[in-house]
Amino acid sequence: MDRIDLHILEILQENAAATVAEIAGQVGLSPTPCWKRIQKLEATGVLQKRVAILSPQKVGIGLSVLIAIQAGDHSVESLEAFVRAVVAMPEVMEFSRMAGEVDYFLRVVTPDIAAYDRFYKRLTAIVPLRNVSSHFVLQNIKSTTALPLRFSLNEQGGTDDHRSTTAKDVFQSPRLVALRAG
Repeated sequence: MDRIDLHILEILQENAAATVAEIAGQVGLSPTPCWKRIQKLEATGVLQKRVAILSPQKVGIGLSVLIAIQAGDHSVESLEAFVRAVVAMPEVMEFSRMAGEVDYFLRVVTPDIAAYDRFYKRLTAIVPLRNVSSHFVLQNIKSTTALPLRFSLNEQGGTDDHRSTTAKDVFQSPRLVALRAG
């Protein structure tokens, strides 16, 4: 991937509905080569899917819970059964296996506490668990699906050294300038 590919990805992370012509204009290509780059990013699995991001509150799923889980039984059969069951639960938005004191971490959404309680009972009935710690989100301060692609540029030698970003850099970034102008 080069700078143009990464710029295309930045644009798509902000607006997956951007047209090829819009993207091409922003990255300095004509539409056909731009479309070929997008197709290659899809074919190689870099661009996995294009989705719509919904407002949880506006669709009635306003309760977000972060759950730390310590397994009670670390046998392969028990852990595989647990993973299969949790993956199938629609309330689970993220499910990660961890290193350290916690075995798994989940991000779960439900409409309300009663729905969470029903979810919790299903979760804890799958296999014996040593500890389940639920943390209710009071305020979501930052949530993004956009990856910080500037790290990819640094690894490829595409930007200057690993200097820290200053406030001036942020306020003069092309993306922010475009947002202020629009």
